[in-house]
Amino acid sequence: MSDHSELFTIGELARRTGLSVRTIRFWSDGGVVTPTGRSRGGYRLYDAAAVARLDLVRTLRELGLGLDTVRQVLARRSTVRDVAAAQLDALDAEIRVLQVRRAVLRWVARSAGTTEELRLMHRLARMSAEERQRIIDDFVHRAFDGVDPDAPGAHLAQAMRSLPAELPADPTSEQVEAWVELAELVGDEGFARRVREMAVAGARSLSEPRGADPARVLEHAGGAVREGVAPESAAGREILARVVDQDLAPAERLRLADQLATFTDRRVERYWQLLGRLNGWPPAPAQVPAFEWLIAALRAHADAS
Repeated sequence: MSDHSELFTIGELARRTGLSVRTIRFWSDGGVVTPTGRSRGGYRLYDAAAVARLDLVRTLRELGLGLDTVRQVLARRSTVRDVAAAQLDALDAEIRVLQVRRAVLRWVARSAGTTEELRLMHRLARMSAEERQRIIDDFVHRAFDGVDPDAPGAHLAQAMRSLPAELPADPTSEQVEAWVELAELVGDEGFARRVREMAVAGARSLSEPRGADPARVLEHAGGAVREGVAPESAAGREILARVVDQDLAPAERLRLADQLATFTDRRVERYWQLLGRLNGWPPAPAQVPAFEWLIAALRAHADAS
């Protein structure tokens, strides 16, 4: 046996480092920590530098680095800083997957979703940012292809592309569910046609008829919705008079109703609500019911003057 003050057997090295003999032997066999020599009995011997080397190897391994990467660091082919940065990126990606998985499981635990819904949710939620954006871009292309980008109605295209590059770092089950619902919505050809209809109508630069002030609509027609006032009733006629000019001709009332109907759609409003949930925008109250009430009242009282 060599001088124990300078050289150590694997057993002695294990006692000094707190590592198991088996682990040290495995790392030694893999060339991570090489012996300085051997005793007369053939036992591997290690010098004092092996203690520090083993401590570094243990730290790197506990941080999740593979033995090949550890060898590169020890051989100075990679710096600890570079390795740490790469490992951090990998760890962030792993955490993200776990967060999305947790959000999906949270949704499953509180809902009665089918197995197919679960598979769809998990697949969509784990899509890359590029894949998610491609879904939105394909939808926008179908809905706005051929519409002049400078036309008044074309501004919808850019707004509808405002899906965040990534889901939130720690998405809630509601945000994961919102993304799934949004993906299904933009995949509906009927929805794309409806959005295109709005864009084309807006591109014609139709002038806004009198009496369509959104603030008045939300105040009075929205109040009628909340109070359950039927648009065709006498009370509905009185409320309508607060929204549109009383002397508006019947044909103008019908034209206003038709124009409002072109730009009023619950699914489009739902699109903005889902987009807002993903982007973290403050929730906005629904406006479509108020405009639907106004459209019905205009048609019901088209002969009023």
